[in-house]
Amino acid sequence: MSNSDFAALEKTFGYTFADPRLLKRALTHSSLSGAGTSIRDLERLEFLGDRVLGLLTAEELWRSYPEYNEGDLAPRLNALVRKETCAKAALFFDVDQFILMSEWEDGAGGRRKKAILGDVMEALLGALYIDGGLDAARKVYDLFWTKNIETLSRLHKDPKTALQEWSQQKKLGTPVYSVLEAEGPAHAPAFTIEVRVKGAKPANGEGRSKREAQMAAARAFLKREGMWSGKE
Repeated sequence: MSNSDFAALEKTFGYTFADPRLLKRALTHSSLSGAGTSIRDLERLEFLGDRVLGLLTAEELWRSYPEYNEGDLAPRLNALVRKETCAKAALFFDVDQFILMSEWEDGAGGRRKKAILGDVMEALLGALYIDGGLDAARKVYDLFWTKNIETLSRLHKDPKTALQEWSQQKKLGTPVYSVLEAEGPAHAPAFTIEVRVKGAKPANGEGRSKREAQMAAARAFLKREGMWSGKE
C-alpha cells in the first residue's frame, strides 16, 4: 500500500501529513516489523500517543465539567483513554481498513482485535502530534472524543464507580460495603457483601474476592434501580 492509498484516511481526519512516512509507521502492525519499520518505532509512537491522548482528555474534561473535582474527573479520564475506547475511535475512522499487517494476522481477525485497534489509534495520535503538533492531534480528537465526551465517559465504567458517582450526584454520600459472609478454603474463598446507600434498600453480591463481591453488589443495586446497562 503506497502513501497515496492513505489519502482517504487523511480526508477523514481532515489533516494531510507533511511527512507521510509517519502515517505509514503508525498504521504498520508489528507482524510486519522489518518491512520499513520496527516494533521499537511502533511502540514509541504508541507511547507518545497515549500521553497526547491523556493531555487532550484532561484538558477537555477540565473545560467540560467545571463543577467536578478530581475524584469526579479521574474515572471519566480513565474511561476515555482506555484501550477499548481507542479501539472504538479506530473503527469510527475506519482505521481498520488501512492497517498494514501480515497475512497470518489478517486471517486471524487482526483488524477487529481491540488491542491492535487501540494501539494503532494511539500511534496515530502520536504521529499527528509529531507531524503537526498538538493542534493536529486535537483536530482528530475533537471528531470522536470531544463530540461524544459525555457518552464515552460513561462507557466501560465498572458498577462500583457508577454507583459511587450516582450516590454522590444525589448527595447521598459514599456507598458503604459490608462483608456478610466469608467462606471456603484459602485457595478458593467466597464472599457475600452488602452495599448500602442512604435512603435505599441494600443489595448483596457474591464473588471470589472482596472486590468481585463489591462489584456484584453494586451491579445488583444499579440493575434493581434500572441504572445499569453495562456488561455483566
